[in-house]
Amino acid sequence: MNDMRVPVLVEHAPSPSAPASVARRPPPPSAAGPRIAAVRCALPPHRYAQHELTGPIGDLCLSPGADRALLHRVHASAGVRTRHLALPIERYARLGDFGRSNGAWLETGLELGEEALSGALREAGLTPADVDLLVFASITGVSAPSLDARLAGRMGLRPDVKRLPLFGLGCVAGAAGLARVHDHLRGHPEDTAVLLTVELCSLTLQRGDASRANLVAGALFGDGAAALVARGGNTDGVNTDDGGSGSGSGSGSGSGTVAPASGPRVVATRSHLYPGTEGLLGWEIGAAGFRVVIDAGVPDIVRGHFGRHLRAFLAEHELTVDDIGTWICHPGGPRILSAVSETLGLSEDALDRSRRSLAAVGNMSSVSVLHILEDVRARRAPEPGTWGLLLAMGPGFCSELVLLRW
Repeated sequence: MNDMRVPVLVEHAPSPSAPASVARRPPPPSAAGPRIAAVRCALPPHRYAQHELTGPIGDLCLSPGADRALLHRVHASAGVRTRHLALPIERYARLGDFGRSNGAWLETGLELGEEALSGALREAGLTPADVDLLVFASITGVSAPSLDARLAGRMGLRPDVKRLPLFGLGCVAGAAGLARVHDHLRGHPEDTAVLLTVELCSLTLQRGDASRANLVAGALFGDGAAALVARGGNTDGVNTDDGGSGSGSGSGSGSGTVAPASGPRVVATRSHLYPGTEGLLGWEIGAAGFRVVIDAGVPDIVRGHFGRHLRAFLAEHELTVDDIGTWICHPGGPRILSAVSETLGLSEDALDRSRRSLAAVGNMSSVSVLHILEDVRARRAPEPGTWGLLLAMGPGFCSELVLLRW
């Protein structure tokens, strides 16, 4: 990644068994698709203005007396005003090695994960015993048993809860996790599923690493957790006080009659891998932990290919970019947001929610799209019938699209 080369992207040829003229058609929609019932974020209490972090991060990454011009430029141009960190900034110099950083991820991640999950369930009018599937995503720490398994006993989830811990998706995991929740609920329309994301990006900052990628990460990323509760199409208004779970297979205590949710339904999803781009984004994993890889070619891939795939996905549902009234785009950084806006021909304010999230909390990896979705729900909700598109990109290089309708 040091030479920051833009890779050549080679599209796969159409399969010979499928004529190129035959467009992929979406599966017929169910009478009532999964609905998002609640979204709740949890942020660490250690909040800093961007200018308060520039000096301490420089001390961590640069040698004494090193030129700090690049550091100041990336902090000033990151589009970030404030961020929340897992630990007080003065503690990062004492973390020492990957083991201690990962231990801090586990300790703080459990606290934030429980706060986000309990808040989302409370907002949805449910209890932990009502959860049938728990999807957990994080790319900033590792543990076995996974963090979701530790939370299950700590919070009182049923022993038969299905769990799906995800690692390696990075920033795209908020969208991809919601897509996998949708897949499950399409096949289990009586179930309740939860997506939990925990990202403590600051704990991956590499001490003594003056690379541009590490300095960019130190300027952009923030910490947080988010939980999303989704319910199958057969659960609106269901009474859950019969001692069973939403699927009738568990032993949850239930929470009484749940009012129909006001959130959007998930209509369809689409995943896409861009061949030949594996080196664009991700981690180099070594003795010091996770060393970030951020290639300068990412915005070029977005401009050259992302718009075409997004438009094709919408066309399968007889929609165009102009039909989307609410955009929930992962705020990878100012250059990524500009590339998305340019390639889609969006209005100047279409991605304002993403820019507000980036300014307020930084790029929180997989948590960010859920933070933006929470903001959409907290402010004036879109009018019924409004189409929305939740989208993100991440290591692979890949993209994930989730079509929503209020």
